[in-house]
Amino acid sequence: MAARIAFQGELGAYSHQACHDARPEMEALPCRTFEDVIEAVQTGKADLAMLPVENTTYGRVADIHRLLPESGLSIIDEAFVRVHINLLGVPGATIADVKEAYSHLVLLPQCTSFLQENGIRGRVSPDNARAAREVAEAGDKSVAALASELAGEIYGLDLLARHIEDHDHNTTRFLIMSRDHDMSRRAEHMMTTFVFQVRNIPAALYKAMGGFATNGVNMTKLESYMVGGSFTATQFYADIEGHPDDRNVQLALEELDYFTDMLNILGTYPADHLRD
Repeated sequence: MAARIAFQGELGAYSHQACHDARPEMEALPCRTFEDVIEAVQTGKADLAMLPVENTTYGRVADIHRLLPESGLSIIDEAFVRVHINLLGVPGATIADVKEAYSHLVLLPQCTSFLQENGIRGRVSPDNARAAREVAEAGDKSVAALASELAGEIYGLDLLARHIEDHDHNTTRFLIMSRDHDMSRRAEHMMTTFVFQVRNIPAALYKAMGGFATNGVNMTKLESYMVGGSFTATQFYADIEGHPDDRNVQLALEELDYFTDMLNILGTYPADHLRD
């Protein structure tokens, strides 16, 4: 059986596009929820998980930071995917035929200029790939979908207009996760992701962060979120450049450990080339 990579959404979703681009040799396994994606890897139904963590337009993906530490999986890679939006119609349709276009709520505002210029009304669908599937099933030339080119290929739709988003910068960052914990150095430019909780002492976070500054470690992301339903139990999620074997990273993590009650490294992995 071919190796599988699980993702949340329907075939043709942008998460599927991420699987297709980053692991083209693997069979993509669609799942209903992020929890289902993680469970698929935990139980062996899939070998890897493709999980979105943040988007340049809409920020972090809800619930992911909570799910990652509890998953028991390890981050082995990252993938940056440009979110190109396309107008997809049934075979034989033209842009002039289209009166309505369906897509996810977050995609519609990104195509405002194109839709207005062509007199097309935007309609909300729970998922852009589902919109493409339902347009194909309906067979109505007046109805189109805003989705990926991959969705068009899967559901047999014509590409009526390509890359119609208003701004050419919308990118989603994905993490590829595995049951195996590979902490080896696999590239010159490595990233390390971890979560931690600071001790309940004055200025603990300030002092914990000082170790990264004094040791020249670049922290590219730091986010806080509540855990356990408590306003006082705050957990932090961080990305840094470097590998735990690097001397400066070692020193920074040692200093961080002194000021924390919990420190959990979720993975160290090669930086995506688009990061540079």
